[in-house]
Parts: sequence; structure tokens; C-alpha cells
Amino acid sequence: MLLGFNLLLWTTHVTEEHFPLFAEIRKTGYDGVEIPIFEGEPEHYRRIGQVAKDQGLRVTGVTVLPDENCSAISADPCARLNATKRLVWALDCLHAAGGELLCGPFYQPLGQFTGEPATVEERCGIVEVHGKAADYAATLGLKLSVEPLNRFECHALNLVADAAQVVKRVDRPNYGLLYDTFHQNIEEKDPVGVIQPHLAEINHVHVSENDRGTPGKGHVPWEATFRAFKQGGYQGFYVIEAFGRSLPALAAATRVWRDFFPAREEVYRFGHDFLREAYARA
Repeated sequence: MLLGFNLLLWTTHVTEEHFPLFAEIRKTGYDGVEIPIFEGEPEHYRRIGQVAKDQGLRVTGVTVLPDENCSAISADPCARLNATKRLVWALDCLHAAGGELLCGPFYQPLGQFTGEPATVEERCGIVEVHGKAADYAATLGLKLSVEPLNRFECHALNLVADAAQVVKRVDRPNYGLLYDTFHQNIEEKDPVGVIQPHLAEINHVHVSENDRGTPGKGHVPWEATFRAFKQGGYQGFYVIEAFGRSLPALAAATRVWRDFFPAREEVYRFGHDFLREAYARA
């Protein structure tokens, strides 16, 4: 089991003050860290990658599209071009950090809705932008993983099946989808049942409790979830993603209005031990 931890629990921009966390994460037993890539330049991420490497941690990255002027689902070709450029920048930063996969809902700005279901044109925009980004990622030896979100955070991709169709249309070997236990717990009729039919498209997994808190303290069916992935031969990362109220902008974007855990240490320590044990039992 490859187990990683998403640093969004602490920050949207990793700096030197966060470097001691890498040793603590490695000491706890994690195999990797997931770095938010929301701002900065590649050279900044090169330093982060070196710290991770020194601790023996592998690196993945997560990014978003910032606003309507940088959106893959926009009818404006300039906005779609800006979305492509944004992904190229994020991939350059991840490559500098020695990373291997960039994930996230990088198709539309969070929390912006049309009031209607996703249109054919919006999905075509995603395919257009992500195809170009995947081609660029391939030149760097990187993968992309697009993340469907729940209906309260976006409208363009909510279901695994919809994201899988986008993956098939993009049709690049380094492009897949991210299965997130939090979002799928909300949106899917059968969160575990959607795994097996779409294993060929899933290349990354976020393990997040149903309330965004500590894994194992809620009602996500962990053993059944892991069993579906193990039986299907999934070999990629499982990354814990949990959010608190300490980062106001992120809390607002992810609709986090209350505390879900007594301390961050519980999330990464209890979460690590619980998930390792649940995976072993699955």
C-alpha cells in the first residue's frame, strides 16, 4: 500500500516553516506527500522536492483553476488557453519537485455554477484543455489525474462515470481520474460499486472520511473500498486528504464550517495506523 498525506491540512503554499513536517510524516510511516501547487515558481518547488527526497518521500501534487478567466469549461477560448497555461505551469512546478502525478479538479473554478447540468460544450472544453496538458505532462514523465467533486463544489464533473468518459475521450496513457472517498460518498448510488467498472481509468485515490475529518472516525466503508481496489490490482497512491478551519479561503471553498478533529496529529497519526490496518484486513 502506497500511503501519502496531503499538506493542505496545514497550508495552501508550502514554505520553509513547513519543512519539519516532512520528517514527522515520514517517521509516522507515510510513503509520500502531496504538495499544493497554487502559487510560486518552479525553483521554489525544487527546494521542496529536495526536502522530500532527503526524507525518502515520494511527491504528488494538487492544483486548481483560480477563476473564470482560467477555466477549461468556458466558452471563451482565451479562458481555455489560460487553463492550459495554468496546468503547464503547475506541471513545471511538480517536475521541479521531482513529483510524479498532478491531481485535482482542474477543469473549473471551485464554487462557480451555471445553475444547469454540465453541457456537451463544457465537457468538450475539458477534453481539449486536458489533452494538451497531458501531452505536455508526457514530455516531463508526469501523470494527470482529474478529480470529480460533489455537486456543492462544482457542476462539470460529479460522478466517476462522467470523469471516466472524459478520460476515455482524452485517451492519453498518462491521464486518468482520481477517486475520492469523500466526494463519491456523497454523489454515487454505490460508492464501492463504481470502483471495479472504472479501475482502468482510476490512477489516484484520495482517502477522506465522510465529514472531511480523521479517516476511521466516520462511516466510509474502508475495508470494502480497499478490497475493490486490491482485487482490481490497483497499484497507485492512496492519499489522506483532510481539511480544517485554519485556512479561511480553503475552508470557504470546501465548505468547512466546523472542526472535524481535535488536533492535526490525530489525522495523520491515527489515520495512518487505521488505514494500514484496514487495508491489511481487506
